Amino acid sequence: MDGAAARRLALSFPETGERETWGRATFRVRDRMFMTMAADGTSVTVKATHEAQAALVGSEPETFSIPAYVGRHGWVAVALDRVDPEELSELIEEAWRLTAPKRIVREHDR
Repeated sequence: MDGAAARRLALSFPETGERETWGRATFRVRDRMFMTMAADGTSVTVKATHEAQAALVGSEPETFSIPAYVGRHGWVAVALDRVDPEELSELIEEAWRLTAPKRIVREHDR
């Protein structure tokens, strides 16, 4: 998967927008971040639970890593040239679900 595909996927969720912050694209739902993309589009960082972070980094350290600053909150850095597209799709959706208000998630699920 490339950066353009990851961007399209992130923006496909309800009430999601893109804004440049810190020199990189950030993806937000109701102004709360759930994904960032490196300026060169080669990697993304997604919101995750600490348990998911540990499992991902432990299983594929060449693909998943703990990012600076937000890693202590469970976020995961993902190398786009190494990740399975289906797995990345699931990670982005879960990041959105962790961030979006419950009402928006319920409406999306209907």
